[in-house]
Amino acid sequence: MTDFSLFSAFLVGIAGSVHCFGMCGGFAGALTAAIPQGKSPTPFVLSYNTGRILSYTLAGAITGALGSIAQSSMTSLLYGFKLFSAFMLIAMALYLAQWWRGLARIESLGKQLWQHLQPLSRRFLPFKCPLSALPYGIIWGWLPCGLVYSTLTWSLSAGTALQGAMIMAAFGVGTLPALLAVSFGANGLLTLLRMPKTRTFIAVTLIIYAVFLIYRTVNSIS
Repeated sequence: MTDFSLFSAFLVGIAGSVHCFGMCGGFAGALTAAIPQGKSPTPFVLSYNTGRILSYTLAGAITGALGSIAQSSMTSLLYGFKLFSAFMLIAMALYLAQWWRGLARIESLGKQLWQHLQPLSRRFLPFKCPLSALPYGIIWGWLPCGLVYSTLTWSLSAGTALQGAMIMAAFGVGTLPALLAVSFGANGLLTLLRMPKTRTFIAVTLIIYAVFLIYRTVNSIS
């Protein structure tokens, strides 16, 4: 894993935060209503976003560990994982630029798990203190999302649980600025991310990196 892998995951998080807000708008609305009157929303918003990123990080650690186990038993799987993650990176770039919407179909993979988790979130409402928003955010982190699932393929090829966790943590941190801005009523960043030029720039950057990964992996095989 390189620093640019983390930067790419961070970029996906930034560009995908517009999609995240659309997917998680109901959760964000429920959180706002659950904050006690007269209390500052800041610690509550930070708490549940921390919980969300913790879930991403845990998922990355699990997939990174599974990938490491598989690679140790069959070395050729390492190249397969890397190629697969590179092609998924291209798919993510196309999705973020709104040139192809195929990733939306992947979200159906997690719907069964989500049907069991969603009712649990209601148990934490309304919030009594900022810390009580943390488990709400942890549950939110398992909301079916094609971008999350696609980024997890990087964790699968990362080589270790730690590196897989770092990739997903970088993705989660990338989603943070826009979601925080919206939570606090500062919509300027969201407007910037919705601009076609911004999304195209990020998409092209990710595609170039994906092509580089494919080239490097194919050269390693040969």
